[in-house]
Amino acid sequence: MIKILGVKIDNTTKYQAMQKIASFLKSEKQHYIVTPNPEFLVAANKDKEFKKVLNKADLSLPDGVGLVFASLFKIKERITGTDLIEDICKHAEKHCYTIYLLGGEKDIAHLSSCKLQKKCKRLKIAGYQDGMTSESTNLDHINVAQPDILFVAFGHIKQEKWIKENLHSLPSVKIAIGIGGAFDYISGRVNRAPVIMRGLGLEWMYRLAKQPKRAKRIYDAVIKFPILVIIDKIKQ
Repeated sequence: MIKILGVKIDNTTKYQAMQKIASFLKSEKQHYIVTPNPEFLVAANKDKEFKKVLNKADLSLPDGVGLVFASLFKIKERITGTDLIEDICKHAEKHCYTIYLLGGEKDIAHLSSCKLQKKCKRLKIAGYQDGMTSESTNLDHINVAQPDILFVAFGHIKQEKWIKENLHSLPSVKIAIGIGGAFDYISGRVNRAPVIMRGLGLEWMYRLAKQPKRAKRIYDAVIKFPILVIIDKIKQ
């Protein structure tokens, strides 16, 4: 376990994370997973409730090369939300678990479910619901579908708080995970950065070129986050 700006991060490989997720699915208890990146930690630095939600997660996986740098390379592996979803779906297909996709812009949850179904032919998709706000979510629809795994895409902060508040009302769900904009990539609506750019930690540059509206978020991740980390280390 590593702490960055007061937020706990599990120092694990993707293989180890999937082993833990497999154990969660066999458990009688409910679990929620978070995938912090630099934007999360900048937000949590201001929002104490959000920080508390992150720190109470059953698994906190580093989705951002900035966290690797901030940990002084102690973090073993960056685990992106998009890659994690695909691995979870492969595991669900193999072990007959069902998934439910919640959130995102109009039709994107449906489109993402179709793409995942093509990759995992025997994957059981219990249902989907789009919508960018938690207020429009129909809990009854999820409960009727009775999924084992719930992917929530309301954007960071909203999705984590929603999961913490509502998971107990969704008794069939063994694992809930906030996945931010991963539906954009899974659906093919937005292309991921080339592998070499991801490896060099330059995915933010590609995103900025493709989605200029993300400028504020990229500023938080690339400029504000390192400043907060440096200040925090000086204080320590």
